[in-house]
Amino acid sequence: MRASQDAPRARKRRRETYMNAGPASFPDRDTVAEKLGAFAEADQSFLRLLMENPEQDERLMDGLYRHLDIASEAKFLNSLKLEAFGKWVGDAAPPRLQIRLMEASKSSQHPAYAAFRKGLTASGGLEKAYPQAKI
Repeated sequence: MRASQDAPRARKRRRETYMNAGPASFPDRDTVAEKLGAFAEADQSFLRLLMENPEQDERLMDGLYRHLDIASEAKFLNSLKLEAFGKWVGDAAPPRLQIRLMEASKSSQHPAYAAFRKGLTASGGLEKAYPQAKI
């Protein structure tokens, strides 16, 4: 008799646990870094969706730092790919991310970060987001 009374309580506790669970940690930084590294058409769509949601900004930036760290540790540095990637990100990112992207590009003096910064600067995203004041 006791076991049959405990079953509804256990189901209720499980249901409350699932309902009170926080947001899923998807995508994690490694997934974002893989998408940034592959940079295929489907990956670009995924990244655009990720950039639209302000709640995903931290995961996007963590993935970006991870991607740049992986590129800086590689035996062969593909600076043209990093530059093209920086240009695309600068064009695609919303204004709220432009300063953070520039800070990320300046966070190291490694050539991988410099190539990313060169592409980001070439996109003109920061100037579009925050135009200079006319005096």
